[in-house]
Amino acid sequence: MFPNDIPIGKRIFDLLVASLFLLLISPILLIVAALVRIQHGKPVLFGQKRPGYRGQAFYIYKFRSMTNTRSADGNLLPDEQRLTRLGRFLRASSLDELPEFFNVLRGEMSIVGPRPLLMQYLERYSPEQARRHDVLPGITGWAQVNGRNALSWDEKFRLDVWYVDHWSFWLDLKILFLTVWKVFKREGISQPGHATAEEFMGNGKS
Repeated sequence: MFPNDIPIGKRIFDLLVASLFLLLISPILLIVAALVRIQHGKPVLFGQKRPGYRGQAFYIYKFRSMTNTRSADGNLLPDEQRLTRLGRFLRASSLDELPEFFNVLRGEMSIVGPRPLLMQYLERYSPEQARRHDVLPGITGWAQVNGRNALSWDEKFRLDVWYVDHWSFWLDLKILFLTVWKVFKREGISQPGHATAEEFMGNGKS
């Protein structure tokens, strides 16, 4: 159910953009889904529970970028070893995140907002950092266009909270334009030594 204290103009904008975008890229969605099915097997989509508005859980969906390869003892191999060439391309081009536009249609996400992280991070936030959940999570956000995964956790959270305090329609448009530029430049995709970003262990521990 869509929160009734989120600006209705933002919701209308999300619905219009997500609907039009999904219609335009439907052939790309089919092609990517077929490639993922061939390279990574089933399922094509990766679903994971994430905290949304006010920390309420929802399932985010992405195209799979890793295989399910396991070691001899049955445990999944590290992310770096399961990430395929196709997966690296999907992440670098942000094509893996296209299914999240369906989360936008469902009202669980916005086009622009702080990225939804992991459920276990909720108890590790400081009260100030937890304010990032005062808005809907987004497909892209202020932290993403200012460094993405190359930023430290402190920097990401500071930028997320800044967005919460300074949100406007024009800021969202600016972030969208900057996102297109960042995707073409393929900047900040991962932290050195990590497939994406290191785990946030809490303040003073990351």
